[in-house]
Amino acid sequence: MQKKFIQNLALLLTLNLLIKPFWILGIDRAVQQEVGTEAYGLYFAIFNFSFLLNILLDFGITNFNNKNIAQNNHLITKHFSSILVLKLMLGVMFMVITLIAGFVIGYNSYQLGLLAIMGINQFLAFMIMYLRSNLAGLHLFKTDSIISVLDRTLMIIFCSILLWGNVIDGPFEIEWFIYTQTLSYLLTTAITFLIVMQKAHFKRLKWNKPFFFLILKKSFPFAILVLLMTFYNRADTVMLERILPDGATESGIYASAYRLLDATNMISFLFAGLLLPMFSRMLRFKESVEDLVKLSFTILITPAIIITTACIFYSYDIMDLLYAEHVQESSEVFSILMCCFVAISLTYIFGTLLTANGNLLQLNIMAASGMIFNLSLNLFLIPSFQAQGAAISSLITQFGTALLQIYLVQRLFKFKINTRLILQLVIFIPGVILFAVISKWIIPNWILGLLLMGGASVGLAFMTGLLHIKSIFRILKYG
Repeated sequence: MQKKFIQNLALLLTLNLLIKPFWILGIDRAVQQEVGTEAYGLYFAIFNFSFLLNILLDFGITNFNNKNIAQNNHLITKHFSSILVLKLMLGVMFMVITLIAGFVIGYNSYQLGLLAIMGINQFLAFMIMYLRSNLAGLHLFKTDSIISVLDRTLMIIFCSILLWGNVIDGPFEIEWFIYTQTLSYLLTTAITFLIVMQKAHFKRLKWNKPFFFLILKKSFPFAILVLLMTFYNRADTVMLERILPDGATESGIYASAYRLLDATNMISFLFAGLLLPMFSRMLRFKESVEDLVKLSFTILITPAIIITTACIFYSYDIMDLLYAEHVQESSEVFSILMCCFVAISLTYIFGTLLTANGNLLQLNIMAASGMIFNLSLNLFLIPSFQAQGAAISSLITQFGTALLQIYLVQRLFKFKINTRLILQLVIFIPGVILFAVISKWIIPNWILGLLLMGGASVGLAFMTGLLHIKSIFRILKYG
């Protein structure tokens, strides 16, 4: 299982590191530069608002399906047609309730129009995620890896033509950015559906009311978890835009800083997509997951510490390189937000293990506490500290929930305390900080200093044994 994990992780990371960073740092950033901080900030706030009610789109079906198909491959033929009908019904309900909620919080007709289009995009994105969960559940990781970058690849092509192809007159409009997403999601959904349809032997849609209630009942704990976590991950920009007089601008500043966190979170997210079906299957057959947890922890936490430290010390230089507006404000928010990367990485490992193990009650209690704390903290900090306040709130919440998940895993699985790993981290973390201090103070060229700091930190990771080439190759060779 470790061999399969490493092999598919390598493919998944390679494809996504080629495509998604260019989308986030190239296309997405270029769009913000073209339309301006305020216009993009409004888009970003509405985009995140469309996320808040995604419980209605998915209702936990994707996570449930991923785990269920991984443990019982034959169920894809039995369940696919009925779940597809259920997803379409949930999509209609999501659109209606989301638009009503947008009207209630005060969106005008233009903003509601943007929300409607982004709601359609959310439906298509979650449909793709559901279709991919079937591929992951069947352990068709190579196909899933290709599909995982298909929508972004199409968006890059379409947006590049609009941004740099000299095919339009006048300035670039934020609506065009949204329309390219719609087209890309539509094409990706169609292609993925055709692939899954063959695996599921799909012939026609099936109306099965008892099955719908059964799936919703089983998926409900997943749905509540998704809803609660979405609120404390996505509500910050919505609150910024609604609370502050210049909320759209502050939301745009937050988006500038969040963009790099989003790019790095891609690594953690991909880990979770691979780990959930693997943990599920291993737990079903009562195999020990301790080695896989340690392997994924060391592979993920090492770059997380290096990247976070580098972004803290070089926050202004990085923001100055990427943006022309609000550089100082964005850099201050950025240095806070990037600390969340370590916490989010831990959550994607330990939270995924708890999900696979069925500890949804504990996760939901934790997420509910995190949501209440995060919203309360935002209400207190945003009026005084604007975007920085939202970043501080996110940081505290992310670390609090991550530490709770680690505690739960240790309590439930009773892993041995790995004193060697703790000692390695005690040496590694101060070492990385020391390299950052030296490179920042001594080397005048910040890009060279950043590269040397990163290289020295990677070398230290191998010296301390956090990363070990021979062990990785041994896993690849012998599994």
